[in-house]
Order: sequence, then structure tokens, then C-alpha cells
Amino acid sequence: MLYLIGLGLGDERDITLRGLEVVKRCSHVYLEAYTSILLVDKPKLEALYGKELVVADREMVEQKAEEILELARNTDVAFLVVGDPFGATTHSDLHLRALQMGVSVQAIHNASVLNAVGVCGLQLYRFGETISIPFFTETWRPDSFYEKIKLNRSMGLHTLCLLDIRVKEPSMEALCRGKLIYEPPRFMTVNTAIEQLLEIEERLQGGVCGPQTLCVGLARLGGESQYIVSGPMEELLTIDFGPPLHSLILPGHTHIMETEMLHHFRVTPETKRLAVKLSDDVSDGSAEEE
Repeated sequence: MLYLIGLGLGDERDITLRGLEVVKRCSHVYLEAYTSILLVDKPKLEALYGKELVVADREMVEQKAEEILELARNTDVAFLVVGDPFGATTHSDLHLRALQMGVSVQAIHNASVLNAVGVCGLQLYRFGETISIPFFTETWRPDSFYEKIKLNRSMGLHTLCLLDIRVKEPSMEALCRGKLIYEPPRFMTVNTAIEQLLEIEERLQGGVCGPQTLCVGLARLGGESQYIVSGPMEELLTIDFGPPLHSLILPGHTHIMETEMLHHFRVTPETKRLAVKLSDDVSDGSAEEE
């Protein structure tokens, strides 16, 4: 049996009791490590689970999925996913491959960013299509997601923006020299996401956003150092949201209750002081820094 097990969003304690029971009896346990990250490192997970974890990076999942599935044909294998197992298309693909190979699959669900964002007060059923914002490069500045935000806003729907994570990405410059060298991990911040959105808006002039557009920045959602701020884009640019992971929401039309909740998270001098404190606390070790 292949078990796709959600770990939740915070630390090693967020796994469900059912998920923990399954992990403890599995002969092989893989930790998916490129679509998202937990706020703790692997040894803490291993200490609680009582199992050695094999880190499954993008290369392993994309190139050696059949090996994992062959193991699951004859024994119990756990594939651990930050958030919920179906929060990324990669895991749906693994599920489909298992079914095509005749391998039994069972999912054990958990909280993900897709439902945890409700903590900011915006109602989940009023969200439109979720989009992902990739890092710009000198030669690649994509904007295909812009039209999706525009469509959501035209219907009064909120847009959740998932921000780019670059973990164990090969250096293209090194590859051109025939060497495989990985770039340092990079995690997009709320600030970078806003800067890129404003650049796209200046280029396309579609009226999707501007310096005064209300948005919501979220950092380390589900963790003890969770941090949420709402306000105009130009004001959120001045906030240090601290270590990853970050997300961004562009609200659509808001109900009065949603408006009141967002007001609770508005930018204030105290908000900025709290941002500095939380960032220092995480860096000093009261929460694990990724």
C-alpha cells in the first residue's frame, strides 16, 4: 500500500494520529521536499515518528517514482507531504501512476494553505482560482497568471497567490559548463511578489492592482510565529515578514464581516514592531528557521 500522508503546516506535531500510526508501521518513509517545507528540520520528524526519513526531492519523484511504487506493491510505504497530499499536482500524478500500476493507494488528509488562509477572515467559498507567482529572471518575466487574477477580481472573488520555492534547483550556468551544481534555496517573499505584480501591472495596464490595492500578506501560516498583515500594496512593501513560507492574497468584494477581520490585521506601527520581533524570534531559534 502507498500512503499519501499530509503533515499539516506547522511542525512535527501537526501530523494526525491516524497518519502517525501509519508512519510507524511503514517499512519505507519518504519526505517530499520541494513543493513546500515545514517549520522544523528532518531530525525532529524522525525523533517523533521513530523512523528514518528518505528525502524525496524533485529528481527522485520525477525520475524514480516507479521504484517507490514497486516497493509499495509488496510492502507499506509512506509518502509524507507538507500540508495536504493533494495540495500540489505532483502528488496527484503519483496517485495516478500508482493506480495505473495496480498499486493500492490511501490518502490521509491534513490542513493546507488552501484552507488555512481562512484565518485572515476571508471566507473560503469566495476564493477564485489559486495562482502561483514564479521568480522573475533577467530573461524570463512571466505574466500568464495576471489574467487569472483579473478574472477573479471581475467576479468579486479573492485570489490566493502561492509564492515560488526554489529548492535544489540546478544552476543553468553550471549546466552549460557541463557541471551539475545546485543553487542555494530561495523562497519568495510577500515583498518580491508585490514588486513583480506591480511591474506586470505597469506593463499590461489591466487595472488588476496598484500601489493602493488592498492585499493580505501571510507568513509561516499554521506555525507558532504565524504573521498576517493586510493593507495597501505600497505599505506591505515596507513590512519585513521574516523567514518563509509566505503567501499573498488579493481580496475581491468583501462582506462586512470580512472587512472587519481584515481591519484587525491592518498595517500599524505596532504591526511593524511585531514583525521585527517575530523575525528575530524565529532567527534566534524559538522557531526553526528554514
